Amino acid sequence: MAFAIGQRWISDTESDLGLGTIVAIDARTVTLMFAASEEERLYAISDAPITRVTFAVGDTIEAHEGWSLVVTDVTEDKGVLCYTGTREDTGEQGVELREIFLSHQIRFNKPQDKLFTGQIDRMDNFVLRYHALNNQYKQHKSPLRGLTGMRAGLIPHQLFIAQEVGRRYAPRVLLADEVGLGKTIEAGMIIHQQVLAGRAERILIVVPETLTHQWLVEMMRRFNLHFSVFDEERCIEAYADAANPFDTQQLVLCSLDFLKNSAKRHQQALEADWDLLVVDEAHHLEWSVDAPSAGYLAVESLASKIPAVLLLTATPEQLGRESHFARLRLLDPDRFYDYQSFVDEEDNYAPVAEAVSQLLSGQPLPNEAKNQITELLSEQDVEPIFKAISDEQHPEQQALARQELVDNLMDRHGTGRVLFRNTRAAIKGFPERRVHLLPMAMPEQYVRAIKVSKIFNVDLSLEKQAGIMLYPEEVFQELGDSGSWWQFDSRVDWLIEKVKEKRSDKILVIASRAATALQLEQALREREGIRATVFHEGMSIIERDKAAAYFAQEDGGAQVLICSEIGSEGRNFQFANQLVMFDLPFNPDLLEQRIGRLDRIGQNSDIDVFVPYLEGSSQSVLARWYNEGLNAFAETCPTGRTVYEQFSYELTEMIATGDSAALDDVIAQSVKINQQLKQDLEHGRDRLLEMHSNGGERAQELVEKIAAKDNDTQFVSFALSLFDCIGLNQDDKGENALVVTPSEHMLVPSYPGLPYDGATITFDRDTALSREDMNFMSWEHPMIQGGIDLLLSEGVGASAVSLLKNKALPVGTMLLELVYLVDAQAPKRSGIARFLPQTPIRLMLDGKGNDLSAQVEFDSFNRQLSPINRHMASKLVTSVQAQVQALIAKGDEAILPKHEQVKQQANAEMKASLSAELERLLALKAVNPNIRDEEVQVIEQQITELEGFISQAQIQLDSLRLIVVSHN
Repeated sequence: MAFAIGQRWISDTESDLGLGTIVAIDARTVTLMFAASEEERLYAISDAPITRVTFAVGDTIEAHEGWSLVVTDVTEDKGVLCYTGTREDTGEQGVELREIFLSHQIRFNKPQDKLFTGQIDRMDNFVLRYHALNNQYKQHKSPLRGLTGMRAGLIPHQLFIAQEVGRRYAPRVLLADEVGLGKTIEAGMIIHQQVLAGRAERILIVVPETLTHQWLVEMMRRFNLHFSVFDEERCIEAYADAANPFDTQQLVLCSLDFLKNSAKRHQQALEADWDLLVVDEAHHLEWSVDAPSAGYLAVESLASKIPAVLLLTATPEQLGRESHFARLRLLDPDRFYDYQSFVDEEDNYAPVAEAVSQLLSGQPLPNEAKNQITELLSEQDVEPIFKAISDEQHPEQQALARQELVDNLMDRHGTGRVLFRNTRAAIKGFPERRVHLLPMAMPEQYVRAIKVSKIFNVDLSLEKQAGIMLYPEEVFQELGDSGSWWQFDSRVDWLIEKVKEKRSDKILVIASRAATALQLEQALREREGIRATVFHEGMSIIERDKAAAYFAQEDGGAQVLICSEIGSEGRNFQFANQLVMFDLPFNPDLLEQRIGRLDRIGQNSDIDVFVPYLEGSSQSVLARWYNEGLNAFAETCPTGRTVYEQFSYELTEMIATGDSAALDDVIAQSVKINQQLKQDLEHGRDRLLEMHSNGGERAQELVEKIAAKDNDTQFVSFALSLFDCIGLNQDDKGENALVVTPSEHMLVPSYPGLPYDGATITFDRDTALSREDMNFMSWEHPMIQGGIDLLLSEGVGASAVSLLKNKALPVGTMLLELVYLVDAQAPKRSGIARFLPQTPIRLMLDGKGNDLSAQVEFDSFNRQLSPINRHMASKLVTSVQAQVQALIAKGDEAILPKHEQVKQQANAEMKASLSAELERLLALKAVNPNIRDEEVQVIEQQITELEGFISQAQIQLDSLRLIVVSHN
């Protein structure tokens, strides 16, 4: 086509420049001005990468003054077009609009517009877009959504609790698994599901001060949830953006002390709108009828205002039944209104537990048991189920019938709706702890330093004196010698020999202080050249990641990781099984936390716990009391804190003075109290609750389904193609690892979820669990979700042209592949994505408009196609434009019944699912007061709303591909 000044063209390579105007022409070049972006481009006439923009009768076009014209006639004068038509705003007919006055901002977003204006994409990008739409649809519909993408092992009881709670509207539950069973992971999975489903957008997590970093890391590393830690300094900074600092972030993490000690901040937190409140270590919220604690009152006021509440505690009844009732009262004050009524009700759970135990035993049911079950399920006809249980000819039916009764009993009775509790006694798979207490001679240098220190510190409180005496190496350094202690300390000598002896093992060393950890690393390096790395609170998260990765590395990595007390929080080193306590913390909870770095579900080996201590030192008092009084090294000690509180003064005095004459008596009394507390806990174990909490066979099925999705080669292929399309560099680093970095040819300036300097990724769950510096890729990861959103919003792959080399068909035979998208415009929190997410429908039209999509499967057909260069494709499209437009019109008609069918199926599925859920809740409500009125009302409202949203779902053409038969 000849160029003429005033003509409108677009750039094939820079479509974001808008509509350009030819402003100059000479023998060899043409100049275009792109007014919308204030850019000018000079092109060689012979191969200018630009496409002429023309509109046809029936098109709606926009003038640069803002009004629109429906075209009724097109004329040409000296190469420049003039459009005549009717103005949409005034209705005036016969209005002329020369192409030079077209709007500069015109964008060609419809796939057919892109095709006809030469904005033709690569064939592989069309394929990528189609797969993105289909996979996004499948992920939204999956019942496993929110459970597959976390960086965590597939532990049955955790997955069961997470799915059971995560899919509820505004769940209010107490997660009370014992130490090491993964409450934080359960909470994270519930949060993740609520966020993905749109039920929770603003979340407040309240934890003890010492656990803020652990929660920050766990949420970020495991679930890609980026919380902001709020303290006084952060709140002051936030005033620049909002009157209420808590309104500046969606995901907020803060300490309980911060809220309860500042009335102003507590009030601001109350005034902010939250969807979900999470409170860790809830057993510290002390309550009595007459004197609730400040912490309890702070949480109570938040819990009364926030719809969803998760409370976490490892010790639900450790502080007594009254305290346990108080925590349930936070979840539902209408339900748990009177302590005595609660006690009476709990006593009535015994016959339910007995009935469930008999069903699970597999033995024939005696008449007494049948009568009991009939009475407990009085609203249900259970006779047919009893017949199935006694039918020995059909063992599968027998098992199903027993499980149905168990499910119904546990559903309708007990606190299972609001409380989940798993114990180590009920959950198998924990390693054995092999304890090695190693008394060592006290160096003379320490003896002298401690004597001098006691003289200097005689006026300090006992607590401060004890804090000093626990660390003789620090006492020695404070008296003048800053670094030589590790040359003579017998614990260091022993540690060096142990590391040399265990050359093939990874060894985790924990010391209370960061300075001690750093000096130990120096000692190992300088004395024996041992590869060790340090991990402490003074390091940034990235530095800690590098240290953890160096320790995790099998070949050439560090043999020893030396952690400080706080530095080790939130990290699990399950690949190691050798733990050295270089010193001991003056707190049983911290001791358990140390051992918990290795002793967790998922640990495959027994654990060696080494406790080297100096004879006659304060550490020896602690070592003996922990070992002989609590047996805390060999076993999990849920009672340790309670016993400690009874003897804290005596222990503090012994540690501060060095006089341990009373130690044997304290140990004897500790043993007695500890045994009694453990018996009380064991007696108080709620077997019915444990059965409900671990999920049984259903939990195992969840694990198997998620494991089957891991290492999906189709997902790996899709992710790598997505990264390629958007312009990310990928370097294979071996060990299931890739390094992904931005390139100079990115589709957009920055990629969602990818740091400026790139990221190391893995598609393997086991690798991700052992290497916390790696991102675990899944369909739920922000880099994948963000990449798909980017791909779809940028129109990548919306139009393409391919060749089909098939000699059985005449040359020039044309096929048109159309991909439509059903889209229901509804708030995310409505739950629309569960029933009608964006749904792709594919048509494959032949030249006569017949739909061949049922006979021609996408992937197998795509393998028969070949790409074509853009210039040839554009010429091809121009020659068949009228035929393509006619086929699109036929496609728009053919898609209507399919659109209606999708809406009807979604509506039927929604009603079947939510009505069944509603009926179950109403049946439960008749016998189990744990069902809140709000839960029932929300489902009734949801059914009505979703019916409206689904009926109004629109359909539009998302992408298309022209396919032409060629024999060359």
